[in-house]
Amino acid sequence: MGNPDAVIVGAGPAGLACAASLGALGLKSVILEKASAVGAVWRRHYDRLHLHTDRGHSSLPGMAMPKSFGRYPSRAHVVDYLESYAAHFALKPLLDCEVRAVRREGTLWQIDSTVAKIAAPVVVMATGWADRPHRPVWPDMATFGGEIIHSSAYRNPTPYSNKRVLVVGFGNSGGEIALDLANAGIDVSLSVRGPVQILPRDLLGLPILTWAIAQRHLPARFADFINAPMIRLAVGSIEKLGLQRAAKGPRRMIEEDGRVPLLDVGTLAKIRDGTIKVRGAIARFTADGVRFVASGAESFDRVILATGFRPDLRTLLPNAEGVLDGQGKPLVTGRPTAEPGLYFCGQIASPTGQLREIGLEAQSIAASVRQFIVSRASRDV
Repeated sequence: MGNPDAVIVGAGPAGLACAASLGALGLKSVILEKASAVGAVWRRHYDRLHLHTDRGHSSLPGMAMPKSFGRYPSRAHVVDYLESYAAHFALKPLLDCEVRAVRREGTLWQIDSTVAKIAAPVVVMATGWADRPHRPVWPDMATFGGEIIHSSAYRNPTPYSNKRVLVVGFGNSGGEIALDLANAGIDVSLSVRGPVQILPRDLLGLPILTWAIAQRHLPARFADFINAPMIRLAVGSIEKLGLQRAAKGPRRMIEEDGRVPLLDVGTLAKIRDGTIKVRGAIARFTADGVRFVASGAESFDRVILATGFRPDLRTLLPNAEGVLDGQGKPLVTGRPTAEPGLYFCGQIASPTGQLREIGLEAQSIAASVRQFIVSRASRDV
């Protein structure tokens, strides 16, 4: 492994983009990946998943996604792209290598992994935010006789034939899994706990991301205000469907709460025609289903928790100071942190598209790392 300028933890889009960007500036990096292949999280996503951001704004630095992928590439396309990206830039992550802890000792970061101990002046945490499923607990959950899984374990509708299914959560995973089940003729309901925001995937013929990028310099509150009439016209009334519109607009929801609005790819149409039923918050589980707060008990055979992820990096960074919040999430991403030589990439939700943001952050990190390495070398002379 030699003496790398940087160690990158994670071989997903963020890790690969950072390694390629560092390499373009003549810097050497080592990528550590706990899975057995690049893009591990993308390989685990459900079969029907497509990018909610368009191909033109979803490429990583130095290599465009092929036009043959269409406007919204599939999960399989993204996996193929990440494999091709790694091959194109000759990136060879150390696979099946789980990082146990990263500690700063003097001027170097010491990386303790299941395969080796590595030291480097720079560490880039590119572990992503979709690798730690959040599984809420309700009263009497253990009495339920059916199966409960997190959405990260869902693949396709086949195991749910002739079952009554409850999907809990109205984010993009919940909305799209419910749609997948409904399209397969399965009896499906959605438990929606609170107010929501819904965006069309395309607005006036353009990907919604194009609008977000064009307005990225506007204050969030103002952007939400000027967009609201067009979005309401495109989405239509949701109150009649048993849904409540959130007081915060989509931009504020992402920037202030880290919540990504539902990008509608057909879920609302299935709610409108009654194929997908909307229910409220869960009060408790029963032996054969759940009891809802507002509408009583119903029977279900399976429950899918589309309740998101809660990444927590405190275990990996046990003595880092001033870089994580109280829940273990990075305070900043894509730029220097309070710890010299420590960076995070792609760890915070972005209103202008996660893959696009990863690409921008990777290039910014590479430029900062080069300056950091040069400055460090000059001090050692």
